[in-house]
Amino acid sequence: MIIKTEQNEIQDYLKDASNTIGFCDAVVFPENADDVISILKQANEQKTKVTVCGNKTGLAGGSVPMGGIVLSTEKLNKIIEINSAEKFAIVQPGVLLSNFLDELKPRNLYYPPDPTELNCFLGGTVATNASGSKTFKYGPTRNFVLGIEIVLPTGELLKLDRGQNFAKNNDLLIESISGKKYELHIPNVKSIPTKNTAGYFCKENMDAIDLFIGSEGTLGVITKLKLKLLDAPESVLSAVVFFNTEDDGLNFIEESRNRSYSSRKANSAIGIDALALEYLDKLALDFLRDEFPNIPVNTHSAVWFEQEMNEATANQITDLWVSQIEKHNGDLSNSWIAMNEKDKTKFVEFRHMISAKVNEYISLRKMRKLGTDFAVPDSELKNFYFQLKKDVSKAGLDYVIYGHFGNSHIHLNMLPKDANEFEIARKLYQDLCISAIKAGGTFAAEHGVGKNKKTLLYEMYGEKVVNEMFKIKKTLDPDLILCNGNIFDTEY
Repeated sequence: MIIKTEQNEIQDYLKDASNTIGFCDAVVFPENADDVISILKQANEQKTKVTVCGNKTGLAGGSVPMGGIVLSTEKLNKIIEINSAEKFAIVQPGVLLSNFLDELKPRNLYYPPDPTELNCFLGGTVATNASGSKTFKYGPTRNFVLGIEIVLPTGELLKLDRGQNFAKNNDLLIESISGKKYELHIPNVKSIPTKNTAGYFCKENMDAIDLFIGSEGTLGVITKLKLKLLDAPESVLSAVVFFNTEDDGLNFIEESRNRSYSSRKANSAIGIDALALEYLDKLALDFLRDEFPNIPVNTHSAVWFEQEMNEATANQITDLWVSQIEKHNGDLSNSWIAMNEKDKTKFVEFRHMISAKVNEYISLRKMRKLGTDFAVPDSELKNFYFQLKKDVSKAGLDYVIYGHFGNSHIHLNMLPKDANEFEIARKLYQDLCISAIKAGGTFAAEHGVGKNKKTLLYEMYGEKVVNEMFKIKKTLDPDLILCNGNIFDTEY
């Protein structure tokens, strides 16, 4: 097991993609579960804080240490098994998502969870219950986790398989491999009709495995995962459609979403049933114009959509989308329709480039990223979107908006030019997140709470529920050594 203590060797482990910056004494690189157990047992004995670090692609500061040591999962990087017959894979947490997808492709297999940053580690995606464009059809990472091997903060090894251990009402009993039992009380958490990664997953009669998915490294270190796979689709229709107004783009999203819901309910093979519905506003398009000069000059919004199809349904499905585009005044002559795999890859790059450009902008100015991660009920999306633009413009801030609008999930990224504007943006960020909560949504749809959004957890759930969540943490991590400062305030 490698241990690095020289500060010039560990600088890359002190920040994440949000440009949150921390400090630590050492970085350790376990190569198996036994190494992880040893590290955590020693940390408990010495009361040393441990921060789990994946590939540092997070946007909430979760992998950024505030003292103690960093446990990097990058050496836990083996794909142990890909079972084509039974449609599952067994992997270690340090496997890159991009490498995993490359291994699946020649086997004609499919793993839908696709965060914008494909260089993330699979363990990180499970720890944050990550999602992406395909979440509109397939849901977040949680839906594809069949099993977890995880080392609890005390060094106890836990193995959980989906469907094997459930809470009884609000009481959950879990047992480690050595026989140590943990009795946990699951708080009553209000259900919201959106994607949500704020705090622990809590639900009556819940599957035990779901408590650990999205727990942001606070309840244990993942050492092995069993993931569900699907057969790859025969083909995918992919297009980027440009609109001359924002209203047209948003109305196109709304009707496409509703028609997709109807197709799924009717189990219809021929109908609009989007895999992804992604939106970019005019400012986001302008931000990308240097890299994509063929973006139409007068466009005010764009929608990237995809839909799975096969040879028998391709023509009818394509015709349905063309009619839908024309109905909502899409600029069909200047829109991009993928003709081959190269085009499809280019469209993915187009959508993902905006996030990379924003990260580059804030990194050059040595500021922390102020990008929202809220989702609101579908009925609130359009009004909420226009109110956002009005509020940020009134504050005199530059910004771009994009996101998973099929899920009514908005990434507003403010682009402050100096320290004064950053402070204005920071205060506005808090207010906007609270407005999303009041609209019946969440402030953390896919990026989690991390270290940067902890106060918002109280706004969403109230002190009683947050305290009950913390009791789960305290039961499994009595010395509070693991991922200190993630989700909960350090004064706990």
